[in-house]
Amino acid sequence: MRIFIAIITFILISASSSAQTHKLEFTTSYGTFKVLLYDFTPNHRDLILSSLKDSLYRGALFNRIIEGFVIQGGDHDFDIAKYEAEHTELGKPRLAAEFNTRAFHKIGALGAGRDNNNEKASFLKQIYFVVGNRVTNEQLDSLEQIKGVKYTSEQRRTYLNIGGQPRLDKDFTVFGEVYQGLDILLEISKVKTDAKDFPTQKIPFTFKVINDEIPFAN
Repeated sequence: MRIFIAIITFILISASSSAQTHKLEFTTSYGTFKVLLYDFTPNHRDLILSSLKDSLYRGALFNRIIEGFVIQGGDHDFDIAKYEAEHTELGKPRLAAEFNTRAFHKIGALGAGRDNNNEKASFLKQIYFVVGNRVTNEQLDSLEQIKGVKYTSEQRRTYLNIGGQPRLDKDFTVFGEVYQGLDILLEISKVKTDAKDFPTQKIPFTFKVINDEIPFAN
């Protein structure tokens, strides 16, 4: 398992990833993992950085966990919908989607959650990490037809080697990726959950900005 995680980590870290400016360290009761934020999705990058100053994620939990899919944290969809229904005068603030071929749903990707809005705009305080599944060429070919997209050679190579959730591409914004501690995320993804995907135990998380050199970077 350790060898498998090391191989995945090596594949995830590319020259373009190592050039990114901002990095975060997430702390959980299961351990810590490190994330780089993409400079080519600047609005989502800046949103999560500003949330540190505003303490938006104070007391945050990973509150939706689906093994082989995603680990979601921050405000839950139910809570957002309830709050917006009770405060209609505030509208439904969202952040415009930022899609980039370099930002896709490979294992370890950091994305922004959203509701079913036509603009595919993101919630302001909900994130998720992809824990994903294996992907085949046939699945990618089918998704290209269904979604009207074309996967790049890098995307195909990464999905085939390590897996992910390509069906989410061009529907949810990816704005970062785990570069260290992926095993922690995979462990969290295996916790017991109820019928609505809530973990049966609380899993709080915090994060902070770090200055860190990415290992294996070219």
